[in-house]
Amino acid sequence: MDVKLFIEDLRSRFPNEPEYLQAVEEVVNSIADVYSQYPAFDRVNLLERLCIPDRIYTFRVSWVDDNGRVRNNMGYRVQHNNAIGPYKGGIRFHSSVNLSILKFLAFEQTFKNSLTTLAMGGAKGGSDFSPRGKSDMEIMRFCQAFVNELYRHIGPDTDVPAGDIGVGGREVGYMFGWYKKMTREFTGTFTGKGLDFGGSLIRPEATGYGNVYFLQNMLATRDIDVKDKRVAISGSGNVALYTAEKLLSLGAKVISFSDSDGSIVVPEGITQEQFEEIFDLKTLYRGRISEFAEKHPDVCKYFPRERPWKHVEKVDIAMPSATQNELDGDDARALLAAGCFAVSEGANMPSTPEAIAEFQKARILYAPGKAANAGGVSVSGLEMAQNAQMMHWTAEEVDNRLRDIMADIHTQCVKYGTDEDGYVNYVRGANTAGFLKVARAMMAQGVV
Repeated sequence: MDVKLFIEDLRSRFPNEPEYLQAVEEVVNSIADVYSQYPAFDRVNLLERLCIPDRIYTFRVSWVDDNGRVRNNMGYRVQHNNAIGPYKGGIRFHSSVNLSILKFLAFEQTFKNSLTTLAMGGAKGGSDFSPRGKSDMEIMRFCQAFVNELYRHIGPDTDVPAGDIGVGGREVGYMFGWYKKMTREFTGTFTGKGLDFGGSLIRPEATGYGNVYFLQNMLATRDIDVKDKRVAISGSGNVALYTAEKLLSLGAKVISFSDSDGSIVVPEGITQEQFEEIFDLKTLYRGRISEFAEKHPDVCKYFPRERPWKHVEKVDIAMPSATQNELDGDDARALLAAGCFAVSEGANMPSTPEAIAEFQKARILYAPGKAANAGGVSVSGLEMAQNAQMMHWTAEEVDNRLRDIMADIHTQCVKYGTDEDGYVNYVRGANTAGFLKVARAMMAQGVV
């Protein structure tokens, strides 16, 4: 296979989708060698079939705001691949949402779900609607209008959406309620539901906790304990907050958070009391991280409209947990200069190709999001299993299963990503392991 020609062909067909093309290029480059070992794959043009989504639904979402004005947004669902199970992936509500971003996310989700060892295909959906600044009633009306179109294309054995940026328990509840009304059935079609109607314990915490569990497995390869390590985190949503919660419980020092308005850096590390204040600020009051900085100018520095990476003077570990392409080459070099020896991604594709190249050139521990942040969808899969059995597992049972899944993902990455000198290329390992499982399933099912 000529990788260059393959990528050029995709670029000519999808010229205005940079995020999607970036994700595809990373995977194709890292699996090229193993792909060439299976001539049968090329004979059925498997790679192209795997890179192009099975189907895409695009629709208008019309809803009424509190002033009686009709608003219109775009809605999407990208069903990428269901070779190993029903489509599974989150729904994102954010002003930046477009088809390129959702295609990249659905593509990544396919490999991430494959790594979990659970029977889930890959999908992603969303809208350019932003819940920020909207009332609860406006959000409810939008969610109902969104599902009014989407419900025809999803189901417990077809496509199971979940939350993502801008979509938490509130939004999932509104969407599930409308889905239930339209279909007249109570099924586990959404994950991330409330505990009172089919949700799973540990689901809100899962992506953050899982990232820390993966980090611990990575650090163990070099006999390093996370205790007392200085950890820079970006974001302040569920992923970032629960990453920080788990790290603090293990004795690590969390030194940063951020949101779309700016970043805070706490050089001495955030105390448990300060963390609880930030947690309440972001989850109960939906406030901005700048409000914490204004209240505590003696302990932290605030950097408006900037990410934290260039402002941490001393750091051991970075855990980008905000959004795609938030950490570029300059950020990577700044982190390395500050002493960073491990990066574990809580967000989807938060590091640019240049940043990844810098990390790998420095031979530090670097885990891509499709491996490190798979905890969220893993517990979504466990929620699906509980719904199917009409059972409710304890928090301890779910957490133990999550730990086992993250350890298994790490094992797969090491198996397929270890270089001759012993360095583990987690990007190649994750992509190869995820790809082979999906590819074998596609081959067994014929050209469909």
